[in-house]
Amino acid sequence: MLDNTSTVLGKVAVHYVDNSSQDQDLILSQNELYLEDDLLPLLLKQYFLHSFKDQSLYVFQHETDIALNEVMHHVNHIFEHEDDFLLQSQALAKLLYDKSDHPKVKGGEFYIVQFKDCVIDDELCDAVGLFKSENKDSYLKIYHEKSNVGISSDAGVSINKLDKGCLIFNTEKEQGYKLMIIDNTNKGSEAQYWMNNFLNVKPREDKFYHTKNYLDMCNTFCEEYIDTVIDAPRNEVLKIKENAMNYFTSKEVFNKQEFEEEALQEPIIIEAFKDYKTTFFNNNEITSFDEFDISEKAVKKAQKVFKSILKLDKNFHIYLHGRHDLIERGYDEEKGMYFYKTYFLKEE
Repeated sequence: MLDNTSTVLGKVAVHYVDNSSQDQDLILSQNELYLEDDLLPLLLKQYFLHSFKDQSLYVFQHETDIALNEVMHHVNHIFEHEDDFLLQSQALAKLLYDKSDHPKVKGGEFYIVQFKDCVIDDELCDAVGLFKSENKDSYLKIYHEKSNVGISSDAGVSINKLDKGCLIFNTEKEQGYKLMIIDNTNKGSEAQYWMNNFLNVKPREDKFYHTKNYLDMCNTFCEEYIDTVIDAPRNEVLKIKENAMNYFTSKEVFNKQEFEEEALQEPIIIEAFKDYKTTFFNNNEITSFDEFDISEKAVKKAQKVFKSILKLDKNFHIYLHGRHDLIERGYDEEKGMYFYKTYFLKEE
């Protein structure tokens, strides 16, 4: 978990990085950004950090030697040689420009920022932030001129909308540092240039990572596999989802056999789950573990997805909060339609 309460903004450099495939501009600033008043550092801190909350953690990677990861090399130099900050920021901008070779990559300002006194997972450390703004918002400027009030329009960066960002925390260097990443703009193939081509990162395999992957797999298993292959009634599918979530909320350590017995229960479901899990983890290149510590943070995030809702055509939604034994599914021969029967003590 990230705590920015005591974080202080340090050096800042801003360059302009456009699309290299179209021979567009790369503008390298020759000086660090001068923060001319007390308000600007506060606004920049809000812009750079407000979007980072409970993101998954990543680490740098490289196919042969992690020390050869170019972004990690330059950031490490900033951590160890603060006087070379501007030079290293220019090198990072050149690297980003080289990687911005997809035709759909947008140009924008590229910020390299030092942060002092960040708290990540209860550890105090410094950080380097890499941010890119690709989209501008239109806004109105109001001005007073003698006895008149005027209005004009302009375009600028909203401090509440971070397009791309990466925080590199000065801890666990041997494992590739701890990183948090945001990309709120690109969703297609061009999106790969920020995380994969430029940063070259992979998820950090911690308890959050393992818990999130298993819960994601459980959810898609219920939504896709049971419905299409086993053809179980929807209320039975929701019962399995509820059992799975109850298991993760009540345990501190995940155990595969215990989970199958308590959450899945039926042999046919257990066997189908095993087959689906193998395919899911192989397709997503995820290592499967039979036992791991459960992340409470990952469970809370998953609870927003594990919704127990029966969607009946386009007419009704039934929200189930427990006691699946109080709802029955049937078929009316005369009407030729399915129905659900629910039991309750009183209306509230």
